[in-house]
Amino acid sequence: MLLFWEIVGNEEWNSEALIASYKYSSPNASSSSTSTPAIAIAASPASIQSFKNHTTCESDDYNSQLSLMQNLLDSRCQLPTAKCNFEMVTTYKRLDFENPSNIVAIRVEAGQKCVGHITLRNVMYTMPVAYRLQPMIKTRYTVKPQSGIISPLATLTIEIVYHLPPAANLPHSFPHCDDSFLLHSVVVPGAAIKEPSSMFDVVPIDWFTTKKKQVFIDSGIKIMFVGSSILAQLVAHGSMDEIREVLERSDPSWKAPDSMDSQGQTLLHLAISQSRPDLVQLLLEFEPDIETPSRSRSGSGSTPLEDACASGEALIVELLLAHKATTERSESSFLGPIHLATKEGHMDVMRLLLLKGAKVDSQTKDGNTALHIAVQERRRDCARLLLANGARTDLRNARDGDTPLHIAAAMGDENMVKLLLQKGSNKDVRNGLGKTAYDVAAENGHTRLFDALKLGDSLCVAARKGEVRTIQKLLEAGAAINGKDQHGWTALHRAAFKGRIDVVRALVEKGVDVDAKDEDGYTALHCAAESGHADVTEMLVKKGGDVEARTNKGVTALQIAESLHYVGITRILVNGGASRESGGQIIAPPVIPFGNKMEGGEKKKKKTMMARNRGLRGSFDRSPALAVV
Repeated sequence: MLLFWEIVGNEEWNSEALIASYKYSSPNASSSSTSTPAIAIAASPASIQSFKNHTTCESDDYNSQLSLMQNLLDSRCQLPTAKCNFEMVTTYKRLDFENPSNIVAIRVEAGQKCVGHITLRNVMYTMPVAYRLQPMIKTRYTVKPQSGIISPLATLTIEIVYHLPPAANLPHSFPHCDDSFLLHSVVVPGAAIKEPSSMFDVVPIDWFTTKKKQVFIDSGIKIMFVGSSILAQLVAHGSMDEIREVLERSDPSWKAPDSMDSQGQTLLHLAISQSRPDLVQLLLEFEPDIETPSRSRSGSGSTPLEDACASGEALIVELLLAHKATTERSESSFLGPIHLATKEGHMDVMRLLLLKGAKVDSQTKDGNTALHIAVQERRRDCARLLLANGARTDLRNARDGDTPLHIAAAMGDENMVKLLLQKGSNKDVRNGLGKTAYDVAAENGHTRLFDALKLGDSLCVAARKGEVRTIQKLLEAGAAINGKDQHGWTALHRAAFKGRIDVVRALVEKGVDVDAKDEDGYTALHCAAESGHADVTEMLVKKGGDVEARTNKGVTALQIAESLHYVGITRILVNGGASRESGGQIIAPPVIPFGNKMEGGEKKKKKTMMARNRGLRGSFDRSPALAVV
């Protein structure tokens, strides 16, 4: 004869049990015995300890077996009086939870019933089990069905409804609470199986109270609140561990990571508003829809990436971009990510977006590009970054047909106007009202822009043509006498290069900077010497021109004159104090002489210019200015 026991630890019962399955037959019975299902009986700690680790006991004596059973097991166990043949023990308990744990998740959603479910499973092979589930605080919960009988190896799902406090949108405590339930269960051999009900009379109350039955009481069932309202509050408070737990307890069909608060903000939006990249990273682990826009009463909304760009949260932007967030403007948003970052001047965010392929010329709903916005917000650094990444300066917005140059002109932003012109903006483009940037500046009284937008060009043209009277009128109208084009040339450079002695005299009398340099370091004296205009050279020397001024490559006007064998100009420069101490002559190709008074008093044939490209400098009619990026 074999007696075999197994010890079962049970967290829900907070106890251990000895569990046995046996067969018995009467002494007169045939060889085929009748099977009896497993019995689970609580034992004392001392008895449990003595039978740890699957203790095996063999005995042929019925009395000794019975004595052993009576010493070890609760006396309430009713053993058959016939001879018992204990053969096998397996690990059974009457009711088990189908849920992953003993925690019941109750979902809380605005305007909906707060409900959760728990599924009980009868682990008995042949006997039904009766149960009763009661909340400790009956006013807070409704259980359906409260009691019933579960067939062998069958399951039953029970609904638990939570009643919110009056005028409250959230539970009294969340996500965890201390509320508990009592689950009574008892084996009921031969009981009739009825449909479960919420009424107690389905299962007589005395089934759970009589001393003749082995009633188990489980108090381990706990409540946890989940749902959009709960998650929104937890994210607002930054409770990392509880957020993770609620998300893990939520049914996938609920799409908990996409939950919104009462204002239409998703969990990602809420985390971004708190500048919490750690929260964003946690939420991204549960794969929310990162393109879901927030919702507002106006119908507009922004994506999480757009919010992060507007807030300048570079780390969050990087996380979202790593999860393939789109860099383009959402349909519900007025501004896209690149526009929002530009508007707020977040250069690091702009770089991240451009690095991930954001379109530099993408437009807002009203047709503005990021460059339009940079100009509007007077953000020159942002404008430079956009221009360096290929932003177009000729795009017009949808409302007024303005280019960025029109906007800068309307605002009177001289530095922005100069930047745009330097980068190739066409000052002759007209907006939807047929106005150029100069017209817009004039309408708004920004006279300091007149030179850059129009008068400067007119002044240079007049200087090249030798129109002294026009020059005087332009200067009186506000043209800047020392204004420079995109290459740094002033009207004096033009006049000197063309040999317009009268213009040079007029400009000098008006106080022009004789030693102003262009982008290559050339002064008007260099231009006059290079083009062979002795009279202009002499006037400039007499008016205080620096005969020792050097270009960016260290070349003086004297070196240029000597390399081109202009003896007369060389003599003028030497007499004016120019020094030959620098040694060595500059070997350069001949220049194109434009003036009438040239070296030797005679006109020379046109020759090529010096090694540095001066072709552009001889054509100041060219408009718009060439872009130099």
